Amino acid sequence: MEDQNKTPLLIETEVQDRVGYLTLNRPERRNALSYALVSQLRQALSQWQEDPSVRIVVLRARGPVFCAGADIEYLQKLQSYTFQENLADSMHLMELYLLMYRYRKPLIAQVEGPALAGGAGLVTVCDLVVATPEATIGYPEARIGFLPAMVTYFLLRRVGEGWARQLLMTAEPFPAQWAHTVGLFNYIVPSQEIRTFVHELATKIIRQNSSTSMEFTRKLIADMQDLPLQQGLEFAAKMNAHARATEDFRRGIEAFLRKEKIEW
Repeated sequence: MEDQNKTPLLIETEVQDRVGYLTLNRPERRNALSYALVSQLRQALSQWQEDPSVRIVVLRARGPVFCAGADIEYLQKLQSYTFQENLADSMHLMELYLLMYRYRKPLIAQVEGPALAGGAGLVTVCDLVVATPEATIGYPEARIGFLPAMVTYFLLRRVGEGWARQLLMTAEPFPAQWAHTVGLFNYIVPSQEIRTFVHELATKIIRQNSSTSMEFTRKLIADMQDLPLQQGLEFAAKMNAHARATEDFRRGIEAFLRKEKIEW
């Protein structure tokens, strides 16, 4: 595994208007995933998890490629790993996906260019995806004898089994319009407008929605689907009761009853 002390800064961070921007900063390698890049992503997300100055996180990238998947040199190293080493490495990436999926704050992916393999996984676990018409998303692992194992879990949840089978079995990238049709992309915006669009979308959500409500909603989405009907409804009832005990609920109801507009 890579020596964290000798690796450059692969992630740029910026906070503007309560929006936290995480920018993949490895354009010379097509922002390919490496052990160090995954580590830095996890660290940055973890630091913002409890930071009240950040209400929404946007994941974006420098250069013409959002993320091309695993780094070539990184893949070469994996060939000599033992099963236990490969398992530990897989768990490292799994923990990033799990952190993102169970994150307390909304995640927006800003996709300009190809998002492939593990890079497609980063996009798949975000709440909203804003892409340019030139963007693509694909899971080409089968072409090199690899397996999109962990990504499949989230892909099935996002688009269902039918589209997931087509994406995984053909191993071909979906163009932006097709990805929008199946629900992988939420918005398609011209490249010259995407930065402004994403920022305005994020700040609008921040102003209009309670952060506590969004946190609880993300938890409902993550946990409810695996529960049987009765347990799922009981879980929802408990979450509802917890939400009613929050300060955000008190403020929101008071403003609603007074017919006042509340800005969060």
